[in-house]
Amino acid sequence: MTVDTSSTDESPIGAGAELLSVDAAVAAAEAVLAQRFGSTITLIDAEDLAGSGPATVVRARVDSSSFALPRTLVIKHYPGAARQGQDDSFAREAASYQLFTALSPEDRMCPELLAHSADQRVLVIDDLGRMPTLEDKLCGGDSRAAETALLSWARSLGRLHFSTANREADFNALLRRLNPRNRTGEAPDDDAGAAPGDVTEQTPHLLEQAFGMRTPDAVREAAARAAEQIRAGGYRAFSPVDLWPDNNLVTGAGVRFLDFEHGRVRSALIDAAHLRVPFVSASHPLSLPAGMSEAMIAAWRAEVVGLWPALADEDTLSAYLLDTELLAVWHATCRHVPGLADVRNASRTGRAAALVTWWRGLAEHAEHSDRECDTAVAEHAARVAAALDTRFGPDLELALYPAFR
Repeated sequence: MTVDTSSTDESPIGAGAELLSVDAAVAAAEAVLAQRFGSTITLIDAEDLAGSGPATVVRARVDSSSFALPRTLVIKHYPGAARQGQDDSFAREAASYQLFTALSPEDRMCPELLAHSADQRVLVIDDLGRMPTLEDKLCGGDSRAAETALLSWARSLGRLHFSTANREADFNALLRRLNPRNRTGEAPDDDAGAAPGDVTEQTPHLLEQAFGMRTPDAVREAAARAAEQIRAGGYRAFSPVDLWPDNNLVTGAGVRFLDFEHGRVRSALIDAAHLRVPFVSASHPLSLPAGMSEAMIAAWRAEVVGLWPALADEDTLSAYLLDTELLAVWHATCRHVPGLADVRNASRTGRAAALVTWWRGLAEHAEHSDRECDTAVAEHAARVAAALDTRFGPDLELALYPAFR
């Protein structure tokens, strides 16, 4: 039998499964809350929040409870067991929330974890309410509100790094307790800072294969040094990894981070690359106006300089940012170029325009560097940007987020 997937029936295929998953999430949450508080807690008015990751995300109201619980809660339920040999998103998220819940409220850059269960694979967290996301601000019509939200995001990221910089052992212990098979190490392969050694090998090969462009030895060496800096162990702190605008709520107390499915401790300089190359690992990144990235970097640095005083030196910080920017742009190139093989006359909101803009930005930043080794990086980046523009353009430039148009 052939199923007609074009049907306009108001009850689409899969709707029943979605309802079942919401019911399963609520049941798991009620069970873990009863275990946590020693009394039955009933949840009603469940609302599917349509999370983009592997978890079912639900908002529910507390119907009756003798405990001082919030009126509404958010449930994240990871159905099924962790797969052998793969990172366990539930374990990473649970360990992340446990790490932050142990901090004082002013250092907690996320909702509070109220209950969790490794057996039920469920998290129950405080509901911050129907606040706008950073994505909402960037796609709105108020440029000043978008600027304020971006600076708040950068400050929150800095406070997150500051408060977790010496908590790597704690995080890894929590992670092992939840799932002994989970990896600690660096970021997963879908992030801008992932597997720096692999990126330094793959990107030159890809550029030569796709554009006939050779990467000079001096540029390869610069990338290798940048990768070694990331692996060296300095400036380590917790990272949400998925630093995307829709993963952050803009609250009256500042921006709060929501999703930690890939959370881990790694070099905070990888996260700082998202200030120089805004939201480089997001699925649909756009551009920010001139000067915005510099203001975000200043806001982030103000929060971490007490912990890492070397970053107070402008040349030191610029060198680190250029290194991580190089790796972020190289990784984005590896991710996106293979999928652009059939693209011609690309739009200003697509990945080809993003790559052209990011390579041009890398060229400009390297050109202003005082390090002799960055001259070759600047020249090579400018040539790559030109080659990308010739292939996918002409005159490509990534469009601004709507709030700044």
